[in-house]
Amino acid sequence: MNDDRYTVISADCHAGADLLDYRPYLDRRHHDDFDVWAATYVNPYEDLLADAADRNWNSERRLAELEADGIVAEVIFPNTIPPFFPSGSLMAPPPTAEDFRRRWAGLRAHNRWLADFCAAAPGRRAGVFQILLGDVEEAVKEIRWAASAGLKGGLMLPGTPPGSGLPELHSPVYDPIWAACAELGLPVNHHAGSASPPLGEEPAARAVFMVETTWFSHRALWHLVFGGAFRRHPELRLVLTEQGSGWIPGVLGMLDYYHGRLVAASKADTAEARFGTGLAAGMGAPPSQVWRENCFVGASFMRPHEVPLRDRIGVDKIMWGSDYPHDEGTHPYTREALRFAYAGVAREELAAMLGGNAARVYGFDLALLDPIAAKAGPTVTEVAEPLPKPPADATSPVFARGASLRVW
Repeated sequence: MNDDRYTVISADCHAGADLLDYRPYLDRRHHDDFDVWAATYVNPYEDLLADAADRNWNSERRLAELEADGIVAEVIFPNTIPPFFPSGSLMAPPPTAEDFRRRWAGLRAHNRWLADFCAAAPGRRAGVFQILLGDVEEAVKEIRWAASAGLKGGLMLPGTPPGSGLPELHSPVYDPIWAACAELGLPVNHHAGSASPPLGEEPAARAVFMVETTWFSHRALWHLVFGGAFRRHPELRLVLTEQGSGWIPGVLGMLDYYHGRLVAASKADTAEARFGTGLAAGMGAPPSQVWRENCFVGASFMRPHEVPLRDRIGVDKIMWGSDYPHDEGTHPYTREALRFAYAGVAREELAAMLGGNAARVYGFDLALLDPIAAKAGPTVTEVAEPLPKPPADATSPVFARGASLRVW
């Protein structure tokens, strides 16, 4: 943070190559298959067909728009369609055995494109690379490649939704992945939308998805906690992104309750003892302690009703995100969004949530970013001024009136 401006790092942005631009990043043996796939693929996403779609891959436009919005650096999650996927990789159903190797090739192509995209703006981008969980050995190889390629954003952890056929995330089969990320200092990121089972396309199904999708994403937290991943790998860091933040205190209280009951019951002759057997030795510290030591929240477009909970969540755990270039993101009204949510928050706390925490987790150099923010960042004075009325054409949920805390 400068004397009069905040250094804002968005911990949740999205990018990807234009469809055909992935081809050079594929191994040549996949080129013929790619040409056939690309020739028949119909993109279902209007925002990836519109004039604004190039915000995903146009480096100069992206830098200019983010900077104009007060943001000087970003953590980049995937957005566009990687080769051989039926939809965006966050929402794609699990691959069949026949598709698995081609999907892997498509994700590798995205990762290699992303490394070049981040290198085009040194120090301004932390790319989040992708893997598949169906081959742990190949996943570890990709983790090591990504670290060597400078993708500081860390691992994008896929979900294991019901019906995926994969072991659950608490399974020790994934230990080599946790070990590699802990060793290399790479955060494990779990983004909303990547763990929900298919529900169909009916209006009711879409509504159910909206209600349930964050809960399915939260599952990574208790799976890794109860599975003992943090006990075995104390340097492992988990980031839960675009899942809200108001749910965290209540869920940690619930997890601590179950931890206490099951661990205590394991030594007693009670019904709970059957469920708690072996848990104490396997998982380690209580969930709330694990949260304090190992976990963070990518609090995309944090809402006003979540802000009063920041002490219970941990001010040092919260990383604000704009969700650029999505419609629900704060662009081009980031300054207004910050005023709407954060007016009255202490300057030191806000500096941490808007940039300092993300710099620490993702390895951004504030000495590089602060001079840029001295010209482009929102001023301390303007953020402190409450916003009386949201912009009329703003689409981000941060401006939604009557919002309340999620149950999860």
